[in-house]
Amino acid sequence: MSFEKNLREQVEAAAAAGTALSIQGSNSKSFYGRMTRGEVLSVNQHKGIIDYTPSELVISARAGTTLTELESVLEQQGQMLAFEPAHFGDNATLGGTIACAFSGPRRPYAGAARDFVLGVNCINGKGEWLRLGGQVMKNVAGYDVSRTLTGSLGTLAIMLDIHVRVLPRPENEITLQQACDVETAIQRCSALAAQPLPVSAACYLDGLLTLRLSGMEQGVQSAAASIGGDTLANAARFWQQLREHQLEFFSGEQPLWRLSVPPATAPLPIEGDTLLDWGGAQRWLRSEQSADTIRSITEAAGGHATLFRGGDPDGEIFHPLQPQLLSLHQRLKQTFDPAGILNPGRMYREL
Repeated sequence: MSFEKNLREQVEAAAAAGTALSIQGSNSKSFYGRMTRGEVLSVNQHKGIIDYTPSELVISARAGTTLTELESVLEQQGQMLAFEPAHFGDNATLGGTIACAFSGPRRPYAGAARDFVLGVNCINGKGEWLRLGGQVMKNVAGYDVSRTLTGSLGTLAIMLDIHVRVLPRPENEITLQQACDVETAIQRCSALAAQPLPVSAACYLDGLLTLRLSGMEQGVQSAAASIGGDTLANAARFWQQLREHQLEFFSGEQPLWRLSVPPATAPLPIEGDTLLDWGGAQRWLRSEQSADTIRSITEAAGGHATLFRGGDPDGEIFHPLQPQLLSLHQRLKQTFDPAGILNPGRMYREL
């Protein structure tokens, strides 16, 4: 019996019995989201690259394929996953990454994970096999349901095969550091974003604004001379440590929050330590302040707050939805998983 057929039968049986299923790959991202209780349904063995044509800038792989394998194959062809996903573990899989919608430092300049998902083959909560989207750009038309699965944390469907657009690796990269205060860093990032400069990452921590420039060598060198600052040695390691939360900032015991705000937003009046990523649009916060306070202040600034790690796993992890949005999510859940068996409550109690 094929893996897919066996999986469909398991889902059909669970739906008929009302048995909750906890979908797992390598389990490297089990810390993210609310705690899910249910019978473990593993997709970790469904792995391998299905198709890769470098000239088409598209790679198709099974959900259990590790990011390490994907990135190694792409690197041999001078290409990359442009959304620069965090692994958070040696065995991190493509399926888990897309289910969590994790994007790294390059995200505001190249695009988010969902921007690169062209299509998904999956099994919904009724055990039905679905093909969503396509395998090449010209086949993707209409409402792109496959991107709806990106970031859904397995609450809508079990992803089997994923078709992802890739990009060429930049010819040259330079990382610069400038000493300044946080207000100045935010202003500089906003000013740089308004100019045709090859910025591919920007973060601020401990009095230093760190900027990465990527592209053709002449353009990168010219931009570096214009921007100024000290060249950072071993820059690739710095961006990897930022992406993988290996910097000292992330080692504290306080709950870690991810705040998403307009990039030009002034520093928020929240107690704790903050690291600015994505040119100020994503702010990592270590704080013991109450969830209500953090979310209220962030929402007033036009953003939302996610309890990324730490705190109460049975509490609210994601920013509460407005009634209209919650109703839309519930209708999606009902359409894909009417019995409510797929990772129930992983995102919100109501889902």
